[in-house]
This record gives sequence, structure tokens and C-alpha cells, in this order.
Amino acid sequence: MPSSAPEPKYTVPGMSQRDGGDVIRLLMMRLHALNDLALTLKHIHWNVVGPHFIAVHEMLDPQVDSVRDMTDTTAERISTLGGSPKGTPGALVAERRWEDYAIGRAESIEHLGALDLVYSGIIKDHREAVKATDETDPITQDMLIEQLRSLELFQWFVRAHLESAGGALSTASASSERDAADKATRQARKQP
Repeated sequence: MPSSAPEPKYTVPGMSQRDGGDVIRLLMMRLHALNDLALTLKHIHWNVVGPHFIAVHEMLDPQVDSVRDMTDTTAERISTLGGSPKGTPGALVAERRWEDYAIGRAESIEHLGALDLVYSGIIKDHREAVKATDETDPITQDMLIEQLRSLELFQWFVRAHLESAGGALSTASASSERDAADKATRQARKQP
């Protein structure tokens, strides 16, 4: 469900209020996705167990901090465009198009498999937002591209745990977080 943000009463100079409203609605969904990602990363940080606990536990905190900075930048851009960012849990849950993270207390490889899918979804939607702002708002587009640089880097950190020496990704073709977690676990058990 798209964000229900109303048209702004004003926006930045050189942009129509309608275009400003479209970008605000697009950014509200990115804000929800980033807030959800920050919470999901912390959830994993608290619930990861197993032999690689400390490596994954410590890898996630800088990602959380960076994603929280992205949420702040996104919310500030919404305000700059004349909108009112909604950062409450109720707004996130009511407007998001995805289900809650599916994995609880689990081995690090399970969480990393599921997190790969989470990152894939966020990156895909961010790339679509970049395309959607191509002609209307290069400032927002630049912000989203900068966020993508970090999001893609963080996914690479995750995928380094899921990739074989031959370059095969254990989560390839996974259809859900649970499926990705199971595929990652099966692959990890096959390796010596």
C-alpha cells in the first residue's frame, strides 16, 4: 500500500507541489523500509547465536548506525519537500508492503541467509525510487544513490558468508527469508 501522505502546501523552488507530493510519498516508503531495516538489524544482533556469533554481532552495529543515519536524512528530505515524515511504528506497519522479519533466535548463517533477502528487497526498491526521481528531483535521487552505495556494501558483507569459493550464492533462488535461511544452513553443513 503506498503512503497516504497528502499533497504538501509548499515544496522546494522549481518543483511543482504535485511532484513534491509524489516524491514525499515515495520517500515515506523508503523511510518505512529503512526504519524496518534498522530494527531488523538490531533484532538479528540480539538473536544471533552459534560459533560465528561475535563476528556477526559486531558486524551489524555499524550497519545499524549507518541505516539510522539514512532514516534521518530521508525524514529531513521529506520535511524539506514540505511533507511530514511519519516515523511511528503504527505508520510503518500500516503502510509497509512486506511481512515482519521471520527469524527469531538462530544460528548466524540462518540470519545471514534471511538478511540477504531483506537487503535484496530494500536495494531493489531503492533502485526503483532512483529511477522514479530521475526527471523530477535530482537532489533526492542523489541521496538515494548515496544510500544505495552503503546498502549494497552491507549486502556484500553478508553475502561473503554465503558465497562459495566458486562464486555460488547459497541463497540464490530463495523465495522467502525462511527459505534463504534454510538454504544457507544446508550449504554451510556441506562445506568441510
